[in-house]
Amino acid sequence: MGYHWRMSESKAVIFGCAGPELTSDEAALFAEHRPWGFILFGRNIVSLSQVSDLTASLRACIGRPDAPVLIDQEGGRVQRFKPPLVPQYPSGADLGALYRASPEAGLRATWIMSRLHAFDLLPLGITVNCLPVLDVPAPGGHEVIGSRAYGITPDVVAALGAAACEGLKAGGMLPVIKHIPGHGRAGADTHHELPRVDASRSELSSRDFAPFKALAGEAMAMSAHVVYTDIDPDHPATTSRRVVDQVIRAEIGFDGLLMSDDVSMNALSGDFAARAGAIFAAGCDVTLHCNGDRAEMEAVASVTPVLSGDSLRRAKAVMAAFRMPDGSDEAALRDEFEGLMAAS
Repeated sequence: MGYHWRMSESKAVIFGCAGPELTSDEAALFAEHRPWGFILFGRNIVSLSQVSDLTASLRACIGRPDAPVLIDQEGGRVQRFKPPLVPQYPSGADLGALYRASPEAGLRATWIMSRLHAFDLLPLGITVNCLPVLDVPAPGGHEVIGSRAYGITPDVVAALGAAACEGLKAGGMLPVIKHIPGHGRAGADTHHELPRVDASRSELSSRDFAPFKALAGEAMAMSAHVVYTDIDPDHPATTSRRVVDQVIRAEIGFDGLLMSDDVSMNALSGDFAARAGAIFAAGCDVTLHCNGDRAEMEAVASVTPVLSGDSLRRAKAVMAAFRMPDGSDEAALRDEFEGLMAAS
């Protein structure tokens, strides 16, 4: 029965760890609660060999050599691996600027950059990159998205987002489309406070939701901690059954694995058990806890169910979507990428 049997015992959570090495306490916690996957941040990164050891030890403590390990390696200001370990990559806005000058060059550069991320990350045991950012910035939107966005129109964002997804998949990794159903109008940084978006549903549908509709066939998405007052004035998308059912699942048509954005962000309220409980009650498949705080992880794990039903089906579909890397020549792609970006 392979990984399907083991995965059916996994809890619907993705955890981070506190430092560059797994502690015995963390290993015991993870062995007890069997998270579906893990996520890495800058605090977990010292050297390439150290990261390889860390991802192996994370998987070993839960007995699942295929457990997904995620990272946010977008390029620009959201890049967990930095020089000299890997190159500094351009931002989404940089790729969008190239696209405006030459759509063909912009699409090619975006595909190549994702393919290069896979060359950097997959050998280290990292299998999921949390990109593309499909948010469409609007006037008044907070800079938390800003240069992370590919453009300010849904068609450009969708086109470059699709190229980014395809580059990762060609490299043997999987993408996560974010932040569904759209963070671009949010006037606050959800790390610190809860934004409220007052645009009409029809306006949101035609602009903010559009890139997600275009990429609704991807295997994973990350929710937005944003209130859309015309749809649900009381709950952010992450904890809104109305947004999840009516917008993400029905209108956008996304039937992949829906993970929350980080449960420890201040946009959410209540203690950690309450936050995680609300995320599952809304219909998210998996909750995400990033900062490695043991007490918080214990609280989240205490209310996190084992994957079952549609959530287990979607998690299995994620695992089935991984494919072997294509035969791309890394050196040739790096040279081509430098040439494309130098011409922008």
